[in-house]
Amino acid sequence: MRGPGPGSGPGPVAVWAAAPASPLTDYASRAPPAHATPVFPYDDRINQRFAIWQGDITELEVDAITNTTDETLSECNAVSERIMLAAGPDLKEDIITRGYECRTGEVLVTPGFGLKCRHIIHTVSPKYVPKYHTAAESSLHNCYKNVLYKAGELGARSLALCVVNTPRRNFPPDVAAHVALRTIRRYLEQHSTPTLVVVCGGGAELGVARALAPLYFPRSAREADAARWRPHDAGGPAGEPLHPERRIRIIHNPHSQAERDGAEDEAEEDAAAEAAAAFARACSPDTQRLLPAAPRPERRRCDQDQYERLLRRARSEDLSEISGIGCLYQSGVDRLGRPVVVFIGKWFPIADIDLDKALLYLIKLLDPIVRGDYVIAYFHTLASSNNHPPFSWLKEVYTVLPYKYKKNLKAFYIVHPTFWTKMMTWWFTTFMAPAIKAKVQSLPGVEFLYSVMPRDQLEVPAFVTEYDMTINGLHYFQPDTNNT
Repeated sequence: MRGPGPGSGPGPVAVWAAAPASPLTDYASRAPPAHATPVFPYDDRINQRFAIWQGDITELEVDAITNTTDETLSECNAVSERIMLAAGPDLKEDIITRGYECRTGEVLVTPGFGLKCRHIIHTVSPKYVPKYHTAAESSLHNCYKNVLYKAGELGARSLALCVVNTPRRNFPPDVAAHVALRTIRRYLEQHSTPTLVVVCGGGAELGVARALAPLYFPRSAREADAARWRPHDAGGPAGEPLHPERRIRIIHNPHSQAERDGAEDEAEEDAAAEAAAAFARACSPDTQRLLPAAPRPERRRCDQDQYERLLRRARSEDLSEISGIGCLYQSGVDRLGRPVVVFIGKWFPIADIDLDKALLYLIKLLDPIVRGDYVIAYFHTLASSNNHPPFSWLKEVYTVLPYKYKKNLKAFYIVHPTFWTKMMTWWFTTFMAPAIKAKVQSLPGVEFLYSVMPRDQLEVPAFVTEYDMTINGLHYFQPDTNNT
């Protein structure tokens, strides 16, 4: 494999086995070793298949390269911008036309187009939040592991791995480097393809990787022995991070932790729905007829299939007549950086709207938003009975939307509610949507939203603010002291 050299033409990439060893410090007389034996023994065959190279990933003549991006493959970072530019307009057109999506920790493959490689393996790095350190580490491990496995499936002999965790993801560089190096080492121990894995990037990105690489890829038995004095973890069989305090929850499938957490949340929703149904059955026969059956796994799978079909329709059909109404849109973010979805009740014309298309537009707008936490602000301002959607449609919407919509919804604010609105909201969340009941809050005025979102992030029609002034006074226009 070749890469740009110091001269005018390309030059070979030096494998790790040929890299000069760093001076070794003798810690034996200073402190006991952190490990009784080398965690990662010296193996020259593995070192011949690994390299660290500083430079532009698009210049490498390899079978596959890695792109770090977001869920819609549209993130602008140093790596993805270089790849998009070098690949030419065909890559961007392919992404837009096919509507590619990739979840955090997973991978997606596109052709190399104008690049020197045959394949681009796209992956999505998690954001690092100290509170969720364990989940972030595991997701980052999945990024590297899935890229390596996908390269093997493609029959790639050489793979260029970028530093997946971009600066905006806030990963501590040392933590991220440990995860990447440990995952690569374990993969190379167990698989013969690719025959060469190159970690590449800028100088700052690779500094930490070069400093930590001898722990995982010692270039001699003496370097492996010296690594015993530097704390580092062996990880699991695939290099995944192990956390003793959570070991009871570790299961065999490395992909299934997130699924298990989701399953537990869904079980809680099922239990809540079953409890609500039991309560209603004790009330009256009339109430029983209004209740949906408690969700079951078979039904949930059918609902997921139905949602996927609706999502494909939403992306292909012309929904301009719905979007032009302007009753549903995203309006900035709240103080925690979560997207705010605004729904204007007065502008929802039940008699003149195709409810099937309204559902498609709802899915098209919310699907990319609900992958993370989000909030909804519903303005019931001056809405009348002509703006109240039928309960049958609301039930259909709630049933069709996947669990991520309910789980990632962190707050549902109802502004200017009427007595009828409060009663119907209580009934709906008690008997039909128990998973979101605790998230619904009724607010008497717009100004109450400013404790959770900046004023400049909330865009509402003029009639909402005018009505708010008539019932709450001019304090609506007081400066936003929370932003100063």
